[in-house]
Amino acid sequence: MLTILGFAMIATFLVLIMMKKMSPIAALVLIPALFCVIVGKGAHLGDYVLEGVGNLAPTAAMLMFAIVYFGVMIDVGLFDPIVRGILRFCKADPLRIVIGTALLAAIVSLDGDGSTTFMITVSAMYPLYKRLKMSLVVLTGIAATANGVMNTLPWGGPTARAATALKLDAGDIFVPMIPALGVGLLFVMVLAYVLGRRERKRLGYLSLDEVLEPDTETVLVKTGGGDPAKPAAGRGSGAGASDAGGDSPAGKDAAEDDDEGLQGLDPHRATLRPKLYWFNAGLTVALLAAMIMELLPIPVLFLLGAALALTVNFPRMSDQKARIAAHADNVLNVAGMVFAAAVFTGVLTGTGMVEHMADWLVGAIPEGMGPHMAVVTGLLSLPLTYFMSNDGFYFGVLPVLAEAGAAHGVSPLEIARASLVGQALHMSSPLVPAVYVLVGMAKVEFGDHTRFTVKWAALTSLVVLGAGILFGII
Repeated sequence: MLTILGFAMIATFLVLIMMKKMSPIAALVLIPALFCVIVGKGAHLGDYVLEGVGNLAPTAAMLMFAIVYFGVMIDVGLFDPIVRGILRFCKADPLRIVIGTALLAAIVSLDGDGSTTFMITVSAMYPLYKRLKMSLVVLTGIAATANGVMNTLPWGGPTARAATALKLDAGDIFVPMIPALGVGLLFVMVLAYVLGRRERKRLGYLSLDEVLEPDTETVLVKTGGGDPAKPAAGRGSGAGASDAGGDSPAGKDAAEDDDEGLQGLDPHRATLRPKLYWFNAGLTVALLAAMIMELLPIPVLFLLGAALALTVNFPRMSDQKARIAAHADNVLNVAGMVFAAAVFTGVLTGTGMVEHMADWLVGAIPEGMGPHMAVVTGLLSLPLTYFMSNDGFYFGVLPVLAEAGAAHGVSPLEIARASLVGQALHMSSPLVPAVYVLVGMAKVEFGDHTRFTVKWAALTSLVVLGAGILFGII
């Protein structure tokens, strides 16, 4: 019964948010609360929620101060050269912009933190997508999928969890997986190329000067013959265009004033601190290095970094308050989403739904599939890491799968490697706090992001699995 109720709760949540019948925060809180009562454990709801909040509180603190820190860095102009460099590479071509998004997300993902990756990627690319009226779900989908592939780095989390759960060396798991993960990353670039071509076909080209100058009425010239010289994307312009290729909803808020979307490119904003550029760059590099070296817990690092960045760049208290207020919306949205997700995960775990769901899935594996448990693990990693936290999957389910594999002579190393292939899909899970940073900063509805991204992310995971089988790694 708990198995059925667990799947029913997850399905109800996904259907309601994708149909936009409830906001993600409301759905994350009310649906698990309802199912907790249905299970007959309503009296324990408070305990489950507090346990979930306690587990996610460090993550919420990290996200809150990381948003403030990177928000300040955006304000003072740290990422302006990146934006200008990407602009010159992209040449206002939607195809190049989508490929640039994938490249930037993959490179920044080397720090091992999804939230940092999304904040930097969206900060750099959002002005371009807004200016050209490109589909914002393409931005979030490509960034999430690229980061998902890179999330398998030993310091990214899943590999370390798999190594710990099965008492293996993280290097023995990760290094042989590099060719398969490389194929997965290459597939993300191909996907970016395909989606970029669709955006280019829909929108055409703009000149670089037109994109860099927010005060000039721009002209969009359709490629491949079509209507010549039709207005587009000028300041205060109208609503966005239709879906990209009929598959991705265009940025629904495209009618908003473009000043906000172009803030990252405004060379005259009052918050710029050019004389402190190298201090801010050094502080950011030091912060990321300390995070990779695990000198202090990540929430503490961002807390210290945010305080130092505010104090040095904005010595006056009124300016500090103004900067905090400017980013309060993002902070509240993300922190609220994380604590709401704590209700969902708390009820799933506390009621035993997760355990029963995992046992049912493992038990449903036919006896004849025993010798192929590595492939089975790879396939199961897609739905399980999407509907469960990484901790739940790697510490709760993976040991059971490894045991079943060992009974048929399958190496625990193969099982561990196969367990990584679902990470491309996992990064768009409603249980991943970083995804709310992504959709919040890009101003995309979570349901729109899910509807667009899940199929591409799942396909990327299957490509990684196929490459692993082909190379004899899995």
